[in-house]
Amino acid sequence: MNTKVDFYFDKAKKWQDEVRALRVILLSCGLTEELKWGCPCYTHQGANVVLIHDFKEYCALLFFKGALLSDTHAILIQQTKNVQSARQMRFAHADEVTELAAVIKAYVFEAIEVEKAGLKVELKKTEEFAMPYEFQHKLDHIPALKTAFEALTPGRQRAYLLHFSAPKQSKTREARIEKWMPQILNGKGLQDQ
Repeated sequence: MNTKVDFYFDKAKKWQDEVRALRVILLSCGLTEELKWGCPCYTHQGANVVLIHDFKEYCALLFFKGALLSDTHAILIQQTKNVQSARQMRFAHADEVTELAAVIKAYVFEAIEVEKAGLKVELKKTEEFAMPYEFQHKLDHIPALKTAFEALTPGRQRAYLLHFSAPKQSKTREARIEKWMPQILNGKGLQDQ
């Protein structure tokens, strides 16, 4: 148990019983408990294996390489279509955690084996992501924007493509592109200051 993480389990919140039960299960699997992204994260030899996090409607275990797990009980959930590697196991009641304790451990041990084997999720390449017409039009007509975008890291490029593709209406996509063009021209990603 890592005392730096205790606050997460002690703060009054909807999922306190559930996350405490998950903590006990994960610690019994021989993982190291750390605090990452403000959440309890469980690692094996420095590699992230699983994270506890909570939401309005549920709390969850996030398996970082969940896409590689066999999911024999068909309980892993891909949060959105753009999540490539991680998968969630969701809980709405403490009883579910108790009932699934053995299953949770089996998934954790499989996730540890994935890490030990050095397996990696094969991620889509940037060029496989949808290129919104509106952004392609800008790239075709503003050479400096095209050069700046191509100079960004693949992760930053993907983040922009996902952000620009999300709106359903063309005018909303155009507004987003206009808003973020200066950031791209300055060689920065969506999250950069």
